[in-house]
Amino acid sequence: MSVIDYRDARPIYEQITERYKTLILKGALLPDEQMPSVRSLAMELATNPNTVQKAYAELERQGFIYTVRGRGNFVSGGSQLLEQKTKELAESLHALQKEAADLGIDWSRVEEKAGECHD
Repeated sequence: MSVIDYRDARPIYEQITERYKTLILKGALLPDEQMPSVRSLAMELATNPNTVQKAYAELERQGFIYTVRGRGNFVSGGSQLLEQKTKELAESLHALQKEAADLGIDWSRVEEKAGECHD
């Protein structure tokens, strides 16, 4: 699994964090499934184990994984995380709609422009 993009300006630990958040939210990693060990993931990604540990600490802080002492890291329950992310996206969308209204931009025009965007 290629996670690291060396052209990306974000730190490597953030890239790892984002990749695993996406996998968890999409359901590719199931609740209570064991995460790869820090050492094995560091070897797979050819990065420092401290970088992976930092990513895991951030995932735990955000509630995406939990640690069982002596056993490793495990995926947290996915449904509440997906609900939380949906709420965050809705709040972001609301803020954008408010900004467009404040600037006098018709929201349908914004939707049209958004449809023209590609990844």
